[in-house]
Amino acid sequence: MKNTIAERIYDFLKMHPPFNVLSQQELYKIAENVRVLYFEENEYIFKCKETIHQHFYIVKEGAIGIYNENESFIVDKCDEGDIFGLRALIRKNNYILTAKSVEESIVYSISSDILTEIISTNLEANKFLIASFATNMRNPYSNEDKGTLFANVQVLQASENHFTEVQSAQYSKNPISCPKDTIIRDAARTMTDKRVGSIVITENKKPIGIITDKDLRTKIATGTTSIEENVSSIMSSPVISYPSNITVAEAQIAMLQHKITHLCITEDGTASTELKGILSEHDIIVVRGNNPSVLIKEVKRANTVEDLQYIRKKVHNLLKRYIEQNIPIVFIANVISAINDAITSKAIDFSVKEMEHAPKAEFTWLALGSQGRSEQLLFTDQDNALVFENVSEEKNTETKNYFLSLSEKITRKLHIIGFEYCPAEMMASNPKWCLSLSEWKQQFNNWITHPDEDKIMLCTIFFDYNVVYGSKKLVDEMSESIFKSINEYEIFLNFLGVNSLRNPAPLSFFRQFLVEHSGEHKDQFDLKARALMPLIDAARLLVLSLNSKDVNSTVKRFEKLAILEPQNEDLYHSCINAFKILLRYRTEEGIKHNDSGRYIDLNELNKTDRLKLKGCFKPIKDIQELITTRFNLSQFK
Repeated sequence: MKNTIAERIYDFLKMHPPFNVLSQQELYKIAENVRVLYFEENEYIFKCKETIHQHFYIVKEGAIGIYNENESFIVDKCDEGDIFGLRALIRKNNYILTAKSVEESIVYSISSDILTEIISTNLEANKFLIASFATNMRNPYSNEDKGTLFANVQVLQASENHFTEVQSAQYSKNPISCPKDTIIRDAARTMTDKRVGSIVITENKKPIGIITDKDLRTKIATGTTSIEENVSSIMSSPVISYPSNITVAEAQIAMLQHKITHLCITEDGTASTELKGILSEHDIIVVRGNNPSVLIKEVKRANTVEDLQYIRKKVHNLLKRYIEQNIPIVFIANVISAINDAITSKAIDFSVKEMEHAPKAEFTWLALGSQGRSEQLLFTDQDNALVFENVSEEKNTETKNYFLSLSEKITRKLHIIGFEYCPAEMMASNPKWCLSLSEWKQQFNNWITHPDEDKIMLCTIFFDYNVVYGSKKLVDEMSESIFKSINEYEIFLNFLGVNSLRNPAPLSFFRQFLVEHSGEHKDQFDLKARALMPLIDAARLLVLSLNSKDVNSTVKRFEKLAILEPQNEDLYHSCINAFKILLRYRTEEGIKHNDSGRYIDLNELNKTDRLKLKGCFKPIKDIQELITTRFNLSQFK
């Protein structure tokens, strides 16, 4: 007689790695031995410091939250098909995290004996489990994460397109140490006074051993060694050491391979140089609490606008950490933009549910300006618009009023989250920026065929749009109409070219910075208007002139131009480098002064910073000269 429950479990497991690489016979054996567990909301599966269960778990339905020791923040959320409780089994040590049901959940419990059998007999399953452990991904071979792991899991490289654990690990830069002749009692008192879980034994400032809380429990509390002995009698030696730029993934792999919970950070990564810090497993947990993929999951499960506000603050902390660790600025921009889009999308979901009825027409929410270009790193103004599908004339007013009401709810929520209202009201809650597809087509056609200073300014904002929510086909049709109008009225590009030259290269004849001469920011340098915008405007203009669609970010536009015009490849790549430097500098300034980072006090710049910024200005001058020649703009002066 068939075991129908085992068959259902078999059908579920075969859809998820590592079970999908097992033979039918192996998988059915597991399915027959699975325990099915039911948890009500807020019920514990295991607690921090609890002795490990001889099982690991996979979520069948619901969601399980993984929390830090005192449950002050959630480290991760496990959904259907996610594995948890695996790390402790591999480490063969007590749980260092707490698992608790976020909602009503059904969980499959799988014996550790079966885990051992899987690892020892199936290479693919073995590789999956180790990679999962090392990267904090329950499914490191999913389509979303394809390419972020390699066959040799000892090497993980940065990807600008995926949320991998490539950032440098944050370690304690004030390690507690003692000489090798220190008495264990004194070392234990020092650890207690300093509230640390380890002490490094050093000789000539170089690490030669380490003692952890576990050593005190297993070697002293058990009576194996006298507390009056020297620390050298119980220290673990030699230490495992790494350089300061060790990534989170590398740290976890090292801890797994050596079955340890602490790594020494030294000058050159070897134990023969001076000790600089200590990295513990707890430090890794703290980093994971602000992991981008975890934040995205938090957004998806948010229940209130206040939840989104809290998440956005965590995103700002993530940005600070990325900047401190010198992560590539384009990678940072991609991560922050993806989370901003997810937050906006969730705010739209909340707002739609608050309406009396669901939308009766398709619509699209567009992010404009810096968010549309995936370059919004700091808290800045909202720039957005809404386009809805064409409806009959008699229904247009009613439909527009519905979407205006919806847009007001959305922009209000974004304001609460931390995105200020646009002073110029370039938001979808403004009737001018909440239009049907045909109205948007007419609007753009008017801007293009009857350009003036205001219309050109609007074009520079609205040409940088990105679909955040809703129907992409509406925007595709709108884009086709825009390019058709440009092709039919090519002189518009000349007007756009003149606009792109409104801020010349930001150095005077005597190679001095051009600063503000009056107002609130007198004697300060406008990094946005004088340095970033000339590059942003140039990239947009040149891409539009080549009829290149679906490329919105400044870096991607220059990369596209380098492909389309290999004769100017060097210039475009120099523009990319300059833009990256300027964007990072603005972000650093914004974080330092808790503002937009737009204006710089030149008196705060050292000579190196001044030279670095000045080096970015030559590509601006060169790209503006190219635009002047290409669009014959000398006649427009």
